[in-house]
Amino acid sequence: MNWIILIVAGLFESGFAFCLGKMKEVTGIEYYLWGAGFLLSLTLSMVLLAKAVQTLPIGTAYPVWTGIGAVGTVLLGIVFFHEPVSFLRLFFVTTLIASIVGLKMV
Repeated sequence: MNWIILIVAGLFESGFAFCLGKMKEVTGIEYYLWGAGFLLSLTLSMVLLAKAVQTLPIGTAYPVWTGIGAVGTVLLGIVFFHEPVSFLRLFFVTTLIASIVGLKMV
């Protein structure tokens, strides 16, 4: 169950990075709404990470959490912010995923 909690925490990490990206694009009330989304995502991510590390080793949980957040943020950037897609970028995201899987396996 704590692996699922950790995965959800990593997705919320991508969520707060996405909100930061949206805050860069807007002004006025919309800026503050995305800011609220950032704070909510940040809080949920940290609380869920703290819950997951009660039974998972921190040396595994933290890199998995950041890896999920990093991969999710790259994918969100490509889809929603039209960031460039290149072979090397996809290659390194793939190696990051392989590293996360490898950490869980050992």
